[in-house]
Amino acid sequence: MTTDRDAEDEYFLTEVCWHYYVNEMTQSEIAGSLGVTRLRVNQAIQQAKSNGMVKVQIESRALPRMELQTALCEKYNLKNAVVALANRESYDYHLAVGAALASYLSESIKANDWKKIGVSWGVTLQNAINKMLRQSLPDREIITLMGGTSKGANFNTFSIASGFAERLGASYSLLAAPIFLSPDVDRESFLAQDFFADHFQKFHELDAVILTASNISSLSYLVNMGLPHKINEETLVGYGAIGDVVGRFLDSRGMPVSTELDSCTIGIELDVLEKVNDRILAAAGEHKVRVIHAALSRGIANILVTDDVTAEKLLEME
Repeated sequence: MTTDRDAEDEYFLTEVCWHYYVNEMTQSEIAGSLGVTRLRVNQAIQQAKSNGMVKVQIESRALPRMELQTALCEKYNLKNAVVALANRESYDYHLAVGAALASYLSESIKANDWKKIGVSWGVTLQNAINKMLRQSLPDREIITLMGGTSKGANFNTFSIASGFAERLGASYSLLAAPIFLSPDVDRESFLAQDFFADHFQKFHELDAVILTASNISSLSYLVNMGLPHKINEETLVGYGAIGDVVGRFLDSRGMPVSTELDSCTIGIELDVLEKVNDRILAAAGEHKVRVIHAALSRGIANILVTDDVTAEKLLEME
């Protein structure tokens, strides 16, 4: 029979291992953070290794923050929530979430038999790819949900799709288009080409999507590198935008802020996205709390992967 002491010990082992292997803290830093001796931290790591908790990934029923997860599911009517432990002293809003997403996807893709998986972009997804174990799932297909930017980055849509496909041993399909069309290009004519029609049809066949969110600031790659002509940060704020999901700029209710802006955006439409069965939003950071709240409140996502810092802020939102 599992006792309260056993559960407490497992939570301690899990917390130590998470900080050591995922947040890459030293044993001394962990000891200071948890208020224990360095010897106890070292003993915990050795115990976790000997009992099989630590392999290539951390596996433990105590890993998630259960209370936060339950509260998030109730507040936002989610199917699931995964809350990772963040390093609060040296906070990186991509690191812990990326690792948690990698763990979640490694199990869920096979368990839920997802065949067609849509992906967006971002550093969090790149971190997840880096943490994932290689699998051989040739019957899976990774599908980009949006166009890309002309300036390269390893977390652009094209790299993210190929990265997930490589880790999963899957195929991938790219939406080989800019995320925003020039004002002189007719969107309907542009998308009438057979290649684009085939790709957009796949949006209606998706089993799951992996999304990220950004706010309106210099921290957003899209704001910095990819906005259409004559649109800038001030313009977006004037529209009432607080952030974006798949390149769709949203207000505080999760509604698109500009039909004019949407008309030049190349990617999945929100009403199509919301019909996908499993919609995973992987995002963290205090600067993203408002847009995450908006996306979850509207129902754009029904599964959340975040960290405990962000989860606490989300639960404070009205």
